[in-house]
Amino acid sequence: MAEPPIADVLAIAAHRDDVEQTCGGTLLRMHSIGVLTAILDLTRGEAGTRGSAEDRAAEAAEAARILGVGWREALDIPDGRVENTWENRLKIVEVLRRVRPRVVILPYWTGRHPDHYNSSTLGYEACFLSGLAKIETGAAPHRPFKIVYAALYADVRPSFVVDITPFIEDRHRALMAYTSQYANQSAGSGLFVPEEEIRERTFAEARHYGTLAGVRYAEPFVQKEIGLVDDLTLIPVQSL
Repeated sequence: MAEPPIADVLAIAAHRDDVEQTCGGTLLRMHSIGVLTAILDLTRGEAGTRGSAEDRAAEAAEAARILGVGWREALDIPDGRVENTWENRLKIVEVLRRVRPRVVILPYWTGRHPDHYNSSTLGYEACFLSGLAKIETGAAPHRPFKIVYAALYADVRPSFVVDITPFIEDRHRALMAYTSQYANQSAGSGLFVPEEEIRERTFAEARHYGTLAGVRYAEPFVQKEIGLVDDLTLIPVQSL
């Protein structure tokens, strides 16, 4: 018999702090209604311009605490070398079969950083393989019911947004837990946004997506499937 799930929603991303940027508010909202959440970081951040893998591990643990995440781990895929290989798929399959989520959040499938868009395809294929009984990992097969894609940095119209208005401050606190990345410093000063601008930028992005749905702050997602509606009178977001 399969073990009960560790989490109902599992967010998978390439780097420690990617989840905080793209769907941290959504994880906070899920936690607030009793949904169990988890994060899988595919790399440990050893190749980053700022900080060390050890710094990022401590910061990730603090961010998870702020987000109310009950489970978080990092794989040993090399930072900057997230590749869609059989070995990497199996590493994620092992996690999926342990955590047993109903919903998986993946990065959007196009982007500037190869690790990000490779994580999208890698995560999707691992979700499929995780349901195959003849792939043996020592745990029962498990295939998530739903995959959605965090689309905050993609220039696409979202399929839906999640209202994160009550959680916007904690979302920001979780991101700023990564002091090695976002505190002002000489290393990477030409690449990173100054600390005093991070709040303005991230709040403005969330405000934009909130406006699309008639709320104050929101995070955008894309789904590949067609949506299904049972009752036209209960569809949210006013048309006029």
